[in-house]
Amino acid sequence: MEKHLGLKNLLVLLVLLLSISISEQLQSSSQANILSRIRNLLNYPNVLSNWNNDTDFCNTEPSSSVTVICYEDNITQLHIIGSKGASQLHNFSIDSFVTTLVELPSLKVLRLVSLGLYGPLPSKLSRLSSLEILDLSSNFFHSSIPQEISLLTSLQTLILDGNKFTGRLPNGLGSLVVLAVLSVKNNSLDGHLPDMLGNLHNLRVLSLSRNNFTGDVPDLSGVENLQVLDLEDNSLGPKFPQVSSKIQSIVLRNNKFTAGIPEKVQSYHQLEHMDISSNRFMGPFPPSLLSLPSITYLNVAGNKLTGMLFEDNQCNAGLDFVDLSTNLLSGRLPSCLLTGPKDRIVRYSNNCLATGDGTQHPFSFCRNEALAVGILPHHHKHIPGSKVVLALIICGSIIGGVVLVCATIIVVRKFLAKIATPKKTTRSIVENAASTYTSKLFTDANYVTRTMKLGSLSLPSYRTFSSEELKVATNNFDAATFIGNSSDDQLYRGQLKDGSYITIRCLQTKRKNSSQNFMYHIELMSKLRHHHLISTLGHCFECYLDDSSVSRIFLVFEYVSNGTLRSWISDKHAKGRLTWTQRIAAAIGVARGMQFLHTANVPGVFSNNIKITDILLDQNFVAKICSYNLPILNENVMEQKSTRYA
Repeated sequence: MEKHLGLKNLLVLLVLLLSISISEQLQSSSQANILSRIRNLLNYPNVLSNWNNDTDFCNTEPSSSVTVICYEDNITQLHIIGSKGASQLHNFSIDSFVTTLVELPSLKVLRLVSLGLYGPLPSKLSRLSSLEILDLSSNFFHSSIPQEISLLTSLQTLILDGNKFTGRLPNGLGSLVVLAVLSVKNNSLDGHLPDMLGNLHNLRVLSLSRNNFTGDVPDLSGVENLQVLDLEDNSLGPKFPQVSSKIQSIVLRNNKFTAGIPEKVQSYHQLEHMDISSNRFMGPFPPSLLSLPSITYLNVAGNKLTGMLFEDNQCNAGLDFVDLSTNLLSGRLPSCLLTGPKDRIVRYSNNCLATGDGTQHPFSFCRNEALAVGILPHHHKHIPGSKVVLALIICGSIIGGVVLVCATIIVVRKFLAKIATPKKTTRSIVENAASTYTSKLFTDANYVTRTMKLGSLSLPSYRTFSSEELKVATNNFDAATFIGNSSDDQLYRGQLKDGSYITIRCLQTKRKNSSQNFMYHIELMSKLRHHHLISTLGHCFECYLDDSSVSRIFLVFEYVSNGTLRSWISDKHAKGRLTWTQRIAAAIGVARGMQFLHTANVPGVFSNNIKITDILLDQNFVAKICSYNLPILNENVMEQKSTRYA
């Protein structure tokens, strides 16, 4: 009896194994049949000439043209790469082709390149729910990209380059949360880019070049892993795209960008390739782009960039290609561009540089072109033709002064009226205003920008000074220009070539750091510009020759010569004392300056420890805070020291 049971169990086991084997053979036969049908639908291309009825597809040696990979006898990868420039297939049905493809539900990688495929991409392709890589480049697909492609939630790479797709990018692409590569180059896509692109937090490559996209690029600063942004040959603009600091390649060539280059670009330490040529970028060209630690390719040709270059501007030793041509640059070509590696390519024609080689315009050309597009370049010598502009500036200053005086009188009267008739609701009003102000600050991204513009109307643009400029301004830091010193710095008074006075603060660094290590603090300083602050006009780095680390930092401030508020109130001042109206106006000015420090940036500048001796008065008795807590000597950069300003 037991023998019969043993034989019976053995027989069942054999039948089970036989059925599994038959099932696998059938499955393998079915998949082989599907691949044979695919070959037929592709009109028997040459790259599939080795396929026949006896081919063991799962064990075939892969090649550069054809690869089939299986896992547990299921086809998971299919690569078919045709001849470059393949013509459109005849008698081809894209619907039948995709219907056959979706019979391979385990596909994770599908690459069908240069096979002459044409027609609208069927939405049923979304049935391949396991797809992680989809590459259909260099074919003849047309019409719009189907919205159903957003159902491929495992998709990590989507490449549709070199087709004839039209319409807009599907909004649903933003739901592909694991997408790392999105490339739709060389199609006929148009319209605005969807804001949903900013939700693709794993995106590393975004390539949209050679299409017809328009409008501003959505905010990509939250796409923290983005390394490559290629937007060449579209109609995008006018604002420079916002990206994270991890960006390695930016290509904006041949678009409609007209704004300036943001200061943040100077802190892109991983940026290797930057091409913004053939646009209409305006404003100053930041020479620090030449010395970014990773930069190897820089092309800014064909714009309206202004500014002065100097021979001692620094360059990255790895910089292989530089094109500054056809802008409005003046000064002298940095010597580092001329003394670098022999294979370095440097182009700079059609500017106003002092090269003496006949490739440049006269300085007046760049000045007139800059004025024509609304740019006021920095003047380094007297130009007779500027008298009209100067007269307009003087008239505007006079009108602005009259308006400011009237506004001050009105504010003072209201202030006195509030003091005379206090109300019980004062506290709640102030609290509500503060909460509203904070809400406004965080909900309106443009609020900070508008606040800074209002506070800096009468100040020249923040810029980088050269060491030669500062030496000339102070007669080589002559003792007669010395104002004072502390344990951290020395203060000098200087006069620029345009006649304006400046205060120069010289800081000795405590550790060896590159200039890029200080750029966060420099950027913060450049934004703290207000009517009631001693504002920063620019900076200059002095570097060691051996390793290019920063030896000294020169901070340039506006110069105020009318003494401190204390000297006008408490001391016997030669010109008398302030009236009560002037004192109240000064108090209001200090309050406004403090409010700007607390709220104009996120985070604000707090713990300022303001004393009456830290308040200076200008020639119009406008109060300006001259000492506030700005950590340029941050402990992560240098030893933490006092941050008292001029």
